[in-house]
Amino acid sequence: MLGFLILIICAFISEPDASSSINVIRLDGHSAKPTHGSAAASNITHRFRCDGRQYCSQMHSKAEAVFFINNCPNTKMDGDHDGRPCENDSRF
Repeated sequence: MLGFLILIICAFISEPDASSSINVIRLDGHSAKPTHGSAAASNITHRFRCDGRQYCSQMHSKAEAVFFINNCPNTKMDGDHDGRPCENDSRF
């Protein structure tokens, strides 16, 4: 493998009390599902929620931006529609 693989965990929350489906997206574009009930997946589920934010300047991390483009409506963070949000944001 080349270098370290960085995992970005994205959660889909259908309802606050409903169970969630977790997707792990690696930077090389492949995806994999973690084992059910993993602690990392549980933490992300509670950390991010769709709240109307749309722009990179409103995000606090790359993981948050990825969550928003994959799970929230009307985001404006992936202009070229390649699945990578905030590519020109030097903070990430």
